[in-house]
This record gives sequence, C-alpha cells and structure tokens, in this order.
Amino acid sequence: MKLRLILGDQLSRQIPSLRGTEHDDLVIMAEVRSEATYVKHHKKKIAFLFSAMRHFAQELRSENLAVTYVCYDAPCNTGTLFGEVQRVVDAQPIDEVVVTSPGEHRLLNEMKGWSARLGVPVSILNDDRFLATEEVFAQWAVGRKHLRMEYFYREMRKKYSVLMEPDGPTGGQWNYDAENRKPPAKGLVVPPTFAVAPDKITQDVIALVESTFADHFGDLKPFAYAVTRQDALAALELFIRTRLEHFGDYQDAMIQGEPWMYHSHIGLYLNCGLLLPLECIQKAEDAYRKGHARLNAVEGFIRQILGWREFVRGLYWLKMPSYKETNFLEADRALPAFYWTADTQMNCIRQAVLETKQNAYAHHIQRLMVLGNFALLAGLDPEEVNQWYLLVYADAYEWVELPNVSGMVLFADGGILASKPYAASGAYIKKMSNYCDGCSYKVSAKNGFKACPFNYLYWDFIDRNAAKLRGNPRMGFVFKTLDQMSDDKRSAVKADAQRFFKALENNEKV
Repeated sequence: MKLRLILGDQLSRQIPSLRGTEHDDLVIMAEVRSEATYVKHHKKKIAFLFSAMRHFAQELRSENLAVTYVCYDAPCNTGTLFGEVQRVVDAQPIDEVVVTSPGEHRLLNEMKGWSARLGVPVSILNDDRFLATEEVFAQWAVGRKHLRMEYFYREMRKKYSVLMEPDGPTGGQWNYDAENRKPPAKGLVVPPTFAVAPDKITQDVIALVESTFADHFGDLKPFAYAVTRQDALAALELFIRTRLEHFGDYQDAMIQGEPWMYHSHIGLYLNCGLLLPLECIQKAEDAYRKGHARLNAVEGFIRQILGWREFVRGLYWLKMPSYKETNFLEADRALPAFYWTADTQMNCIRQAVLETKQNAYAHHIQRLMVLGNFALLAGLDPEEVNQWYLLVYADAYEWVELPNVSGMVLFADGGILASKPYAASGAYIKKMSNYCDGCSYKVSAKNGFKACPFNYLYWDFIDRNAAKLRGNPRMGFVFKTLDQMSDDKRSAVKADAQRFFKALENNEKV
C-alpha cells in the first residue's frame, strides 16, 4: 500500500503523486500548524488554501479514492506534515510514501530525511506542472554571465510553439512590452473580476480562521475567491472574455479604488494547482488567433506565465539556499509599521497596503514600484521585506516570492535577476496612477517637508549606494545627473532623507 501525500499547493488531478493510484492506496491531506504559521499568513490566504484543499479532497473521494483528510482543529492533529504521515505509517501497512516535490527549499530538505525517520521509502517526484524542469533551467544557465528572462522566454516560446510562425515570432517581435506602459485613461471603467459566494465548506473554513488565526494580518471578509477547479476555470474565462483585451495597455496602471484593474487575478489559482500554466497560455493565444484580443495584450500575459513565472522558479532552485541570504546593498532598516497598518501620509503606499490587507492581493506594479520601490529606496532589511511579501499575498510561495523580492524589488542579489535596481522617484507613480491626487505630499516638490518622499529618497539611494552601483552600465545617465547636481542640492537631499528616516525610527507618521 502506498501513502500519497498531497500538499496545499498541489491541488491538481495531474499532480505526479496521484498518477498510477491503485485501489488500496491511501491519499493523505492535512491542514497543519507548521505550514500555516511558519510565517503568519494573511487570514484570507489561509482560508483560501484550506477551503481549496477540502474541496479537492471531496473531488478525489468522488472518484472513489481513499482520502484521509486532517482538519486543522482535529484533536489528533500533530501540527506537522511529518507527524501526520507518521501517524498513518504507524497505523497502516504502508510500503512507500509518495509525494511531489514541494515548492519551498526548507520543506524539501526536511522531506529528504523522512525515509530514515519513518522506516519506509519516501519517493519525492519532480513537479512537472511547471514547463521547465530544474535541470532544463540549470542547463540553460550554464556558461551565461547574466541570466536574463527575455532570452529564456524566447527558448520557451520555441519549445512549446507559443505565438510562433514558421519564420519566427508572431507579429515579428518577441516582446511588446513597449506598448504595455500606458497610464490610466480618464474615465476608465474596469470590468469586475471573478467572484463566487462561499459555500458551506468555505463558510466552515472562514469560521475556523476567524477563531484560530485572529492575530494574523488581513481582512477575512468578504471572501469571494474560487476554491474549486471549475470556478478557477470560470475566473480564467472571465478574464479572457472581458479584460485580456486591455491587459497589455493598462497592466502597469493604478487607480485608487480599482484593485483588480485589467489583471487576470489567477496567480493564486496557478500556484496552488487549480489551474495549469499551459492551459492558461493556450486559451490566451486562442483569443488572439480568433481576433478577440490584441497581440500586445496576449503576448504580455503569456510572458508573465511562460517567461517570468518559469524563470523565477528556475532561478530559485538554481541559487538556493545561499540566495536567501543575499544583501548586496547591505540594507538593514526595519520594516515600518505602515506596511501593516497603512497609517501613512504617502497615499500610494496607503492604497497598496489597504488593498493588500483587504484582498491578499495587489498587482505587480503596486508590489514592485510602490511598496517595493519604497523598500529599496529606504534600505529595508531584505529578510523582513521577504517575510512580509510571503505572508500577505495569497499567491505567495517562497519559490516565486524570494526571487521577485530579493532580485527584482530589492536588488539584494546584486544583479543576478535584474540588470539594474528598479528605483524611481514620485514622477513614475504620478505618471502611472491617480494616487498623487489624494496625497498629503506634493509630487512636484523635490525637497522640503511637503515634498514627495520618493523624490529625495531616490537621490539619497543613488548617492549612498554609488560605490556599488556606479559601474552598472544601465545607470550611466543617472550618475551623470548626480555628478552634475550642486552641493546645495545634494545636501538638501541628504538632510531630507535623514529627517525622514529619523521620523521612521521615532514611529512618527510619515
């Protein structure tokens, strides 16, 4: 008899550990304290995963599979995955434990020692839901001085024949990102994202989370996520039908009160297994082929999945465990309280934190160019920033969160992932949003008490990190501008930044 362990982010009938299941095999799934609290995950994230797990177990049972499901509040629950596996192994004639490789390095390391502890073989299978294996990515990376997503993405397009013609890429270009940076148009009306009312299973989970995880971050209600594959597919279809057409144009745009914009909001479904990457890619390409969406939108969406998602996972497994310790810029400032409370005069950050708190979601520009940009400019400690991103977002697992934060957001890896720091002044936020309209600060002011903090923090960041960044070939113009700056201007920047940081240290509202 084989014991087949299914993790909370492996909710797919195509998961390798379910293949070849025989009538006497046993499937085990468990809601355990160690996974729910190793960081204090957003309440809505926990509710989403527990409910999706319970629904998936129900689906497996409907196929006459024997499923042992351990709820979080079960009296027998040991609180760890190993403990739950051990309980079954001790009670049943288990010949082998089968599990698909987990998405986090810490858990894989733990599982490698399970066989010796359990006294039975433990088979850890490759997770082939992803389109590039760890070995394929590692082979692609051999001999490359710089690992750049764009070149990896082109290889993936060719391999899977996505948006390809006999003579090259569809439309003659690999990348249409230059067309995908439009600011929000006046009077833009965004179609609603997918929402579904909680059923009895989800309501029970919500009650559990309310009582058990009360001290965790985030709002639990309203809860409208899909928690079944059927509803996740409906969410994908709705996006393709109503929002994909304008996804490219406005994927970087931010509007106060519009948390979803034209984004797909399917990352949480992809990352837990309710959706598979290739089906999302194929449905988007089909929309283009049928004339329902423009090429810049479809290519931009596909690049996020076939390019970026696969690239960051490959990089994670290639560089771990040392990648987690990178801190190239030696940043060490504590994470400000407003990342939890939204109690700040900077309206862009306030809006992004509030929406994160409400939805366990913020789109990539809010994450990168508002919350992340501030973390970079202020020199926030990478460990604290990584922990925050990992726990607040429903789509966050370490394999996707860590490279995005340490590499893309913080440049903590020194350029392994990104070719330069993604630093920007308030002008970028002004261009891409309407946040500045409701802000206490003036984005047009460069210095002084009423100036947008992003303005002087940007130049302070460049100045204090000059020794490490000046040689970056993509930052030549920035340092030329810095070198031409008057002594008075540089002194004003430094004074404003020191005043701001002092206020942070004193827990003053900034």
